[in-house]
Amino acid sequence: MNTSPSVAIIGAGLSGLACATRLHALGWRVSVFDKSRGPGGRMSTRRGDDWQSDHGAQYFTARDPRFKAEVDRWLAAGVAAVWQPRMAVIGDEDLHDADAALQRFVGTPRMTAPARFLADSLPLTLQCTVDNIEKTATGWQIDSREQGRLAGSFDTVILAVPAPQAVPLAHPVAPGLAALARRAAMRGCWTLMVRYDQPLDLPFDAAFVNRGPLRWVAREPSKPGRPARETWLLHASAAWSEAHIEADPAEVATRLAAAFVELGAPPPLAATAHRWRYADTEPALNMGYDWDAERRIGLCGDWLNGGKVEGAWLSGIRLADAMTEG
Repeated sequence: MNTSPSVAIIGAGLSGLACATRLHALGWRVSVFDKSRGPGGRMSTRRGDDWQSDHGAQYFTARDPRFKAEVDRWLAAGVAAVWQPRMAVIGDEDLHDADAALQRFVGTPRMTAPARFLADSLPLTLQCTVDNIEKTATGWQIDSREQGRLAGSFDTVILAVPAPQAVPLAHPVAPGLAALARRAAMRGCWTLMVRYDQPLDLPFDAAFVNRGPLRWVAREPSKPGRPARETWLLHASAAWSEAHIEADPAEVATRLAAAFVELGAPPPLAATAHRWRYADTEPALNMGYDWDAERRIGLCGDWLNGGKVEGAWLSGIRLADAMTEG
C-alpha cells in the first residue's frame, strides 16, 4: 500500500506548480487541477496565425537566491531567456525606473514555457473547474463543474487561485483562510494586442506609461524567440481597467489603440482585447502563504507574497516547506 501523503492542488499557475514540484520531489502523491486549457495562469500567451503576444505577465526578475537558482534551471533548459529591450518611461519618470542594467527574463519561445516545463513532470488535469471541496472521513473530496465528484480522496488540499476564487471554496471548510482571502483587494486589467505589417518607428521596445489609460506597452518581437510579425502588447492602468471592467471589448480596443496612437504609433491593422478579471493585488499581502495544519488545507499565490512572478513561485515553495514540517 502506498503510504505517501496525497495532495490536490487547485490552480496550475506558477505558485501551484512550484508547490506541486517541491512536494512531488519529496515523494508526495500530487494531483493538480486547473480550469484553463493550459498551465501558467497569468504567465500566458495568445497566439494567432502569424503572431503571438504575452498578454499577462510581461517579464520577471530574480532576487531571492532560491528563485535565481530556479531561473538558472529554466535558462539551461531553454524555457527562459534574458530580455534586453530599449526601455522608456513616458510621463512622470519618478513613478517608474527604466533601469537598463536590470536583468529581465521572459519565457521562451513564449511566456508559458516555464510553467509547461514544470507541469510536464506532474499529473495535471486541465479544463477542470473545481467548485466545491469537502472534508470527509476518508479525506478531502473535490467536485468539478465538468466532471462531478472526482475519484478518490486526498490527505491535503491547496488553493493556488486568486483570492476571490479561494473565498467560496475555503469558507465552508476553513473560515480563517477565507477571511484572509477577503482581505486581498484584487484588481482587473484590460490588455490589447495590436498588429502591424511592418516594424514601428518608435524609440523604445517597452515603456512604462504614466498618462492616459495606458500603463505599459511592449514590442513582442523584441523578446527572444518570438515571431517577426510586428505585434505590441498594451496594458491599461488598474484604475482605468476597474472603471471600465464591464465595458464592451470593442470599445476598450478603440480607446486603448487611440492612446497608443498618442504615443506615436499608427492605427493598428488588427487588435484583440482581453480582460484579466483578477490581475494584481493592491497592496499585495506579505504573509507568503497560509497553512491550516489541523484541517490540512493551505493557500498560496502571488497575492500572498508581494505580487509578481518571483513572489508566486516563492509562495508555493514556502507553503510546501511548511507542509513538510508538520
